[in-house]
Amino acid sequence: MDIAKNIEQLQKELASGNCKLIAVSKTKPVSTLMDAYEAGIRDFGENKVQEMVEKYEQMPKDIRWHMIGHLQRNKVKYITPFVHLIHSVDSIRLMEEINKQAAKHDRTVSCLLQVHIAEEESKYGFSDEEIFQLIRDETIQHLKYVQVVGVMGMASFTSNESKVRKEFEHLKLLFDALKYNDDLPDQVRMEEISMGMSSDYQIAIEEGSTMLRIGTSIFGERNYQK
Repeated sequence: MDIAKNIEQLQKELASGNCKLIAVSKTKPVSTLMDAYEAGIRDFGENKVQEMVEKYEQMPKDIRWHMIGHLQRNKVKYITPFVHLIHSVDSIRLMEEINKQAAKHDRTVSCLLQVHIAEEESKYGFSDEEIFQLIRDETIQHLKYVQVVGVMGMASFTSNESKVRKEFEHLKLLFDALKYNDDLPDQVRMEEISMGMSSDYQIAIEEGSTMLRIGTSIFGERNYQK
C-alpha cells in the first residue's frame, strides 16, 4: 500500500474544489499514520475516544484531530483539551456536555451537527425538523464554549449512485437553508459540509462537500478489531 501515492492522487482530485481531506485512521497504527503525516496530511479522523487520545499523545502536535464516530457524553472530557472538530454531535445533551468540559479548559470546541440522511435505519443523527428545533432552542444560546460550524451526514451503504446522490443533495439543501437563515444563534454558523467516504467521495464532491472522510482509499482495508 503506497500511502503517499494514494494521498497524491486524492489531492489531485480535490485540487479544483474547496474540499478538505480528512484521513480516517481508525484501527491503523501510529507508524502508518506517520507515513500519511510525512506525505503532508494534517487532518486525521478517529471514531473511538481512547484510540484518538493514545495517538494524540504519540504524534506531532500540529495535527488536527477530528472525532467522526458516535461520541458518548461520559467520554467528552478526554478529547476536549485538544480535539479540532467533532463531526458527530447528535443531541442537545451532548452539546451541553461538550460546553461543560470545554469551559474547564477555556477553549471553544467546534462541532458539526450530524444529520440522518440515509433511508436505512440509524440510531444517530438529527432529522431536518429536529435541526430547526435545535437552532430555535434557547438552550443553545447559553453554550458559550461550543461553536457549530456545519453539518455531517453519511449516505446509505449501497451501489445505487442515484440514491447516494439524492441523500447528499438533501444535506446540501439543508445546509443552504440553515446558512441563509436570519435567525441563527451566535453559536451556529454554516461553513462545512462533512460528507463523502472512500466509496462515494466523487459524488460528494459534485454535491458540494467541503470535508471528505477517507480511510480505505488512503490506508487500505480497515483492521477490524473484536
